[in-house]
Amino acid sequence: MGFFLTIVTLVLALAITWRYLGSYMAGVFDGRVHFLGWAERPVYRLLGTGPDHEQTWKRYAGAMIIFSAVSMAVTYLIIRIQGSLPLNPQHMGAVKPALSLNTAASFTTNTNWQNYGGESTMSYFSQIGALTMQQWVSPAVGIAVAIAMVRGFQRRNSPTIGNFWVDITRCIVYILLPMAFIAGLIFVGQGAVQTLGGPVSISDSLNGVTQTIARGPIGFMEAIKQLGTNGGGFLDQNSATSFENPTGLTNWLSIYLLLAIPFALTYTFGKMVGSVRHGAALLGAMVIIFGVWVGFTSYGEHTNNPAVVAAGQMTNTPSLVHSSTGNTEGKQVQFGDTSTALFGVASTNTSTGSADASYDSFTPIGGMGLLTGMMLGEVTPGGTGSGLYTILIYAILAVFIGGLMIGRTPEYLGKKIQAKEVKLAGLGSLVMPMIVLIITGIAVSIHAGMVGPENSGPHGFTEILYGLTSQGNNNGSAFGGLTGNSAFYNIVGAIDMLIGRFAIMIPALALGGVLAAKNVVPAGLGTFRTDNGMFVGLTIGVILIIGGLTFFPAVSLGPIVEQLSHGKFF
Repeated sequence: MGFFLTIVTLVLALAITWRYLGSYMAGVFDGRVHFLGWAERPVYRLLGTGPDHEQTWKRYAGAMIIFSAVSMAVTYLIIRIQGSLPLNPQHMGAVKPALSLNTAASFTTNTNWQNYGGESTMSYFSQIGALTMQQWVSPAVGIAVAIAMVRGFQRRNSPTIGNFWVDITRCIVYILLPMAFIAGLIFVGQGAVQTLGGPVSISDSLNGVTQTIARGPIGFMEAIKQLGTNGGGFLDQNSATSFENPTGLTNWLSIYLLLAIPFALTYTFGKMVGSVRHGAALLGAMVIIFGVWVGFTSYGEHTNNPAVVAAGQMTNTPSLVHSSTGNTEGKQVQFGDTSTALFGVASTNTSTGSADASYDSFTPIGGMGLLTGMMLGEVTPGGTGSGLYTILIYAILAVFIGGLMIGRTPEYLGKKIQAKEVKLAGLGSLVMPMIVLIITGIAVSIHAGMVGPENSGPHGFTEILYGLTSQGNNNGSAFGGLTGNSAFYNIVGAIDMLIGRFAIMIPALALGGVLAAKNVVPAGLGTFRTDNGMFVGLTIGVILIIGGLTFFPAVSLGPIVEQLSHGKFF
């Protein structure tokens, strides 16, 4: 499928999904959709709770933290004792403590950063019972937090914002499970491997070579990996291998799945607060930035890699310098340069992090597109849930700044934006840049950090910056040249991921609680409108200022310097 046709079909599919999946999710979380009540009611009885047992934001946050901590501990335990557990045909031993900590934190936070090769490190039991299980619950946690924050705008004079246990149960049962099951059937039908039969050894008697080919329950893991914006693959090469991503259709489906829920949640937001125009305004901000990033990243990859040209690899074939094949280094030929760039931007502008190519082989400008997409906070459209609650944080800041600029009352959906809301939004927007830049500064200042990158100069710096930005944004994609499986990178990476996840979630829930307790102020002549083009532009400006200006010095030392060293920028 050509790049243009890919874009057209994706836009059509996502437009339909935005309208109907968004409306469906609003019905699920408002309790109007309950055809699977027979499946959710036993869960509530087991937990001793139900839709009528609502929680304050503090109790909601406490339940979220407890659930995440317990699930992280269980994941850590399974990985550590996998050698004594069943479904281990390759007899994998226990994973070392630092790597187990990093992996447990990674999958609990929806990051799926992998400092290991899946087929050479994890047993089937660990892949299914620990990692894939987290790929179900971690996106559900993100969506639940987003919905709880939306209820803050939806409700009036309410001390509660819902029930955490009900929200994640409904998310899994009504949304993730049916969508992932259908997608899994397509992946397996297209050739993705799905078996518990263990690896296969192939012998070439003519050349005296024996090769072991890893297999496993890959196809259905691939479906929830993309749908839940998880990104962690069964195999080390992720979606670049035909065992996970065998055809052009599965590549298209992967891009669709990782964008579907994050975009559709803006319609859910509009539906729940009674103003689809407000949801469309958030969608507009997401789409504009996403489109720009796809444009310049695809252009960067459609040109030849300047390092290859500078090395004289094309001097004997001058016609190739202007070839339309673009930068094919490290890419699957069947997907092409521009479609691969689209996949990369979709993966890094959400919190997915899956890869159908080697991102370390992207041109400096192409790599900058992936890196800076994460630095904007992954709100275009962001991860499952995390994209919505993060862009709502930016929207609150935009309302406050816009109101100050033109002398109008800062209100959003009838809720006054006052000092407490601005402080919480400021904390939620700045915690990620702070933790990423602080840890990056430490990594480039000590020996344990500097031995990680395989390259020197600006590209080596980019490898460090990319890895820590990816983990701090709960993305999980890797630039490919950073040796992350060391005690230093495993531990600081776990810290990076946990702070990047929960230090934003808690302010988001606090905002939901504060706003839910407020009454709605009727709109007047002095009210700053938040459903028009001016607000979309202001929100985009706030996103670019916080993400762009905060990280610009660091980006200048990495991909920008590397690109300029080749004598041009574009």
